[in-house]
Amino acid sequence: MRLPHVTWLRAFEAAARHRSFSDAAAELNLTPAAVSQQIRLLEHHLGIQLFQRLPRGVALTDIGQAYAVPIRKSFTEMQDATEGLFTVRRTRRVRVRASISYATLILAPRLKEFRDRHPDIEICLSTAVWSDRMDDEAIDLDIRHGSGRWQEQGIWQLGHEIATVVCHPDHARCFGPAPRIQEVLAAGIVPVLGSEVEWSRLSHSFGLDFPAPPVWMKADSSLIALQTVAAGFGAALIHESFARPFIDRRVLVSPFEYRLPMREAYYLVARDDVGARSEVEAFRNWILGLARTGADRRGPAEGAAR
Repeated sequence: MRLPHVTWLRAFEAAARHRSFSDAAAELNLTPAAVSQQIRLLEHHLGIQLFQRLPRGVALTDIGQAYAVPIRKSFTEMQDATEGLFTVRRTRRVRVRASISYATLILAPRLKEFRDRHPDIEICLSTAVWSDRMDDEAIDLDIRHGSGRWQEQGIWQLGHEIATVVCHPDHARCFGPAPRIQEVLAAGIVPVLGSEVEWSRLSHSFGLDFPAPPVWMKADSSLIALQTVAAGFGAALIHESFARPFIDRRVLVSPFEYRLPMREAYYLVARDDVGARSEVEAFRNWILGLARTGADRRGPAEGAAR
């Protein structure tokens, strides 16, 4: 048997879905009489009745119900194929730069959450060790560490940072069941370049009165410092948000209760000519919400020295 005319099948599929010739006609922009005529032609071609004509409306016969399922599936597959192959979609993209530590430890593990919320927005993430200006036109947003006093107009603080001393569990056990911070630091530290002064601030803030600890290695990022002390030796003074994944996995410990509020923080910085693009706004709102959620988890007690 030759395949029925596609216009007959379209009329049949719509009428079967709506259980009404009138509603099918409205969808197809035809008259009910035209829909009825096309279905009669289909029934004549197939040699079988597909609908029962009732005083009010129509109902599928058993064979009509069985036929409607594959016909509907065929039209759905044709629609999907047409949209998938020939619909031109504008890709929305946000280009983000961040420090290697922030990108690796904070941002990358959470990007799936952004993707789940905004599947139509592509994130291009690049990293830098130091960054204090938008010198790359291929960047829309910069996640930057510092005082927040830069020339760009759009600057938003991503929470308040707190630093904690971390080391490997075995390294801490070398100093007994209740190690003293002076002893642990005297064995050697891994400072992060640019934050060496924070060790003396820690000493003065808590009246610890320890001398400048010996440096056995300097790291240009918190990520490198964390990986270094995770190998088993030395201590590092690290943003607690960076250290948290290592502590949660018990790769590192924070053996002392001292929490040092940092004078600088991470900021989201927008390039001045980025404009009011909806995808950039979506990312900004998401990451600011992420920062607020992190602050809520820490609570007010961790914002002060103790």
